[in-house]
Amino acid sequence: MAVRGWGGSIAAAIGIAAGAGAAQLGLGYGLGIIAWLPSTNGSNEAAWVASLAWATWIAATSTVIGAICADRLSSAASLVDSRDVLASGLWRVVLAVAASVGALATVALVAVPARDAARADTFTPQTIAAGYAAIGVIVGLLIAVWAVVSRAVAANVIATVSWLWLLAVVAVIDGVASGRGLGTAQLGVWQLTSDADRFWFRNIYLPGAALTLGSALVIGALAAWPAVRRSDSRVGTAVSGGIGPLLVAAAYILAAPRLVGIRAEQLSAYLLAPYAVIAGLAGSVLVTAIRQRSEARSAPTPAVLAELQWPAPKPAAELTPGDPVPAQEPKREPDADLADDAYAPARAYVSDTATATEPAQEPARGQAAVAAPLWPEQSTPDTGRKRPRRGKQP
Repeated sequence: MAVRGWGGSIAAAIGIAAGAGAAQLGLGYGLGIIAWLPSTNGSNEAAWVASLAWATWIAATSTVIGAICADRLSSAASLVDSRDVLASGLWRVVLAVAASVGALATVALVAVPARDAARADTFTPQTIAAGYAAIGVIVGLLIAVWAVVSRAVAANVIATVSWLWLLAVVAVIDGVASGRGLGTAQLGVWQLTSDADRFWFRNIYLPGAALTLGSALVIGALAAWPAVRRSDSRVGTAVSGGIGPLLVAAAYILAAPRLVGIRAEQLSAYLLAPYAVIAGLAGSVLVTAIRQRSEARSAPTPAVLAELQWPAPKPAAELTPGDPVPAQEPKREPDADLADDAYAPARAYVSDTATATEPAQEPARGQAAVAAPLWPEQSTPDTGRKRPRRGKQP
């Protein structure tokens, strides 16, 4: 159902962003994915770092989701002239800011439970947790302005959010099935095997690397394909594949800047996050390049374009004052050396065949040979009397 008016669109952005943040945090707290555990001796450092990454990422994605949904449900955007670049840009910024205001609810939902985390490095862990969530809202604000403009970016962010939550739920179910119980899950990480050395290459978990890079590549291509078919902006479509992985990389870089006291799978995910951005970009760029090449092959030739631009001339009866005048063939004029009456009748031209085959007939005895008249009788211009025929004696 469309939202009417400017105020309704802004309220929708605030409400949807706050609801998205609350829903994601509720799912994380309920499944044990996010846990602010007491850690006085550093034994639960991995859970603390994982929770900070989740809080940053949830705050950012909630802002983007609120702006996208409000823009799709809003009918106030039709009041803005699409040709007015300044008005359209201001409207998008207003929606993104409204969504960031709604996403600030995640700051409170993170700070209150984080009071239970006893940290040796600070006496106010809730302040640190709330600060990470606030940084996530700022990052989401910057991405939301772009996501409202580009449908490919919006599709990539939503697809990435859906995939990472699915992966987290599967990781929790796998932990319960293996007897480990509910526990914190890493952002975008699922340890498929329990072998500690077989599937590792230095600090990179190879199955996790394949899963992370492959999912970024596939999501980047699939999210960009509808935009390519709609002939959206090629630059925005080509870059859209890296936006979702970029939010994950930002969350990891902010949560674990020193790479101290974290698990091996967290270190692997931290090192793979920038390469996931490149993989997502590769997927969207590949789809855009394929579409551009197919359009170049199906483009009309210059001869066809010339025919389309220069249609056949209209008949003279259908011409209007603005139509071009068709070229006319020059008329063939008669020979100037011959007068109008200088052409002999048909009987004056005797074929060679008749002359050669028919014998000459002599005139009868007593009759003078009289030549047949070759020219018609003509009246003189002065007297009107008939001219004597040639061959007759006066």
